[in-house]
Amino acid sequence: MIRTPVFTSPRERRLWLWSLAVVAAIYSTLGLAGTLVGVLREWSLLPAAMMLVMVLTFMAIVGSGLGSGLGGGLRRPPAALEVWVALGVVVVYGMAVLRMGGSPEERTHLFEYGIVALLIHAALAERVRNGRRVRAPAALAVVVAALLGWVDEGIQALLPNRVYDNFDVFSNAVAAVIAIAGSQAVARAAAAVERRRGGGSPC
Repeated sequence: MIRTPVFTSPRERRLWLWSLAVVAAIYSTLGLAGTLVGVLREWSLLPAAMMLVMVLTFMAIVGSGLGSGLGGGLRRPPAALEVWVALGVVVVYGMAVLRMGGSPEERTHLFEYGIVALLIHAALAERVRNGRRVRAPAALAVVVAALLGWVDEGIQALLPNRVYDNFDVFSNAVAAVIAIAGSQAVARAAAAVERRRGGGSPC
């Protein structure tokens, strides 16, 4: 009897391992988050650190969308449509961060579980590309990321200096939705540009 391999490619395996590593990093630093924020605030580095994390998240969302829409990577300068859609994603994500009240620790949810959702979606998309059947990979990535965020809050309920917060559970789910929706919007724009250009040779 021929055994079906768990992973469809080395890339899918790497993406799942990266997903696991990011989740493990989030869980393992739950007790240290407040201390880290305090140190950054004391050194007046907190705004810069938050901005850096935000920019990296934007890059991950736009980059994953372009890579998906172009079948694996950006092989030409982005077209105007792609730029405008990417800017729209940045504005929506930025507004979500600004409108989300609370401390910097709480705002990090929009970055952490956005990245987790993107990695899971990329792994599922790679699985689909290699012939495996996955129903609604984007929706599945959001659900899995939201569940992992819920586990995050469950762990915090057991820690002496943290509390379980339903708003954070909601924020984790919103982060996953925004990241996947943004990535999909950029991917659709990239695919539309490719169709318009007739799939011509890259610039």
